[in-house]
Amino acid sequence: MEIVQQVNSNDIQIIESQYFGTVNWYKMLFENSHVELAQYEAYPKTSFRNRTIIAGSNGLIILSVPLQKGRIQKNQTRDVKISYDQDWQEQHWRSIVSCYGKSPFFEYYQNSLELVLRQKQVYLLDMNWGIQQWVLKQLKFTRTLNYSFRQEAEFRQSSSDQRDRIKPNNFHLVQEPVKYSQVFEDRIGFQANLSILDLLSCMGPASKTLL
Repeated sequence: MEIVQQVNSNDIQIIESQYFGTVNWYKMLFENSHVELAQYEAYPKTSFRNRTIIAGSNGLIILSVPLQKGRIQKNQTRDVKISYDQDWQEQHWRSIVSCYGKSPFFEYYQNSLELVLRQKQVYLLDMNWGIQQWVLKQLKFTRTLNYSFRQEAEFRQSSSDQRDRIKPNNFHLVQEPVKYSQVFEDRIGFQANLSILDLLSCMGPASKTLL
């Protein structure tokens, strides 16, 4: 008979969903046995839920997914919808190709990456989920990532609440950045904790070992 081990809710780390999450966001998944994604939370301003940062020849580039009703959201994260008034997917894809087209491993991921990026999901959370599953497949991540069904009031300000430890205004200040050779490092220096796209494009299958 199989014995199912129950996990105390306080032992489950609650993190936010991210759009092509940062390197250290994925590192957190590898370092913690029990992680869940928040969905029943008030959607905050200025986070990586709808942003990612990549490195170009002239510096860092922020890619932002436009949302219906703009930056000011009164919805829970699970109800936030993507806006397609502009062709932001084409803009993001062109930026990604410009930054990583000549990287060692981009060609290996290019076709499947473009497919997952260009899917027109209604909800931001669903789009991020598809991207996360694609990334975890490339990283050969074997554990299951799930959504949390707990309400924000249950985990806010508790030790299990790890949301927004990494934000667009402090992402580069992580204490233990994953170090690797980057495409434009000779021009702009090493840039810590960029989008996971940077690590995959530069290091390919070795990305998992670094995480």
